Amino acid sequence: MTTYSMAQVESLTGIKAHTLRMWERRYGFLNPCRTETNIRFFSDIQLVQLVNFGILLRNGYKISKIEKMPQDQIHELVNQILSSTDYKVDHNSREDIQSLILAMLDMDEIRFDEIFKVHLIRKGLLGTVRDLIYPFLHHIGILWNTQKTMPAQEHFISCLIRKKIVSAIDMIPHPPVQAKKIIFFLLEEEHHEIGILLASFIAAERGYKVYYLGQNVPSENIREVLSITNADFIMSMFVAPKPDKSLIQIENILETTEVPFLISGNVENFISLLNNERLIYLKKPESLIEFLNNNNQA
Repeated sequence: MTTYSMAQVESLTGIKAHTLRMWERRYGFLNPCRTETNIRFFSDIQLVQLVNFGILLRNGYKISKIEKMPQDQIHELVNQILSSTDYKVDHNSREDIQSLILAMLDMDEIRFDEIFKVHLIRKGLLGTVRDLIYPFLHHIGILWNTQKTMPAQEHFISCLIRKKIVSAIDMIPHPPVQAKKIIFFLLEEEHHEIGILLASFIAAERGYKVYYLGQNVPSENIREVLSITNADFIMSMFVAPKPDKSLIQIENILETTEVPFLISGNVENFISLLNNERLIYLKKPESLIEFLNNNNQA
């Protein structure tokens, strides 16, 4: 059985720890287990239940009424809230993030698609990833970092997100022959592909010729790829906290190439190199957009 701490449940559901403790005393529906040292922990079934409770509470339902509802009624009400016209016009991002958590835990592609499409229509791909997917990934990082989700669940939701971005990239026309060129890649031991995929979409949408190399690219290969493509820029991201290895990889690339190196992600991995004039740190997607717009003259 998968279990979650009080702090994890509080973060994932939006329900404060003191509220959970009060419910435990007052109502019969919440009975967390306890360790030998009397520390509370919750099951995956309880997590799903509390996520749904949180959505209902923020939409006007009282806990005294919710706790008496059968599970089928709770599920139906949550679905009505998340699919209502009013909700879509003035949606609550917290509800959407928590609904995505449910989609991941239940491996529910239909729920994921419904939420994603609403955001995509209103905000486009960039806004959807920035305002929905990034916060969602931050939240489930609580699960990933403590290995609370099964690897299959993690891969399931990551592949759904990846598929959406790749589909959007496929819709972009080929750039003109004289377009500037940029290589996107993740170095060895970097597996978080969503950010670099979004970056490649941003560049392609702005008329750049994109060479996407994917994950686990050895640093020594970049020089060879540059000689083949004659690219104007290279870009990578560093999410995993491994500064010693990252520094070696980045230094190797800087020593053997001359093109500007765009870099983003966990700044601790390369903070000592930020004074290098060819290393351009991009803090957020908007920073990449500004750089690409300013350097898009062939």
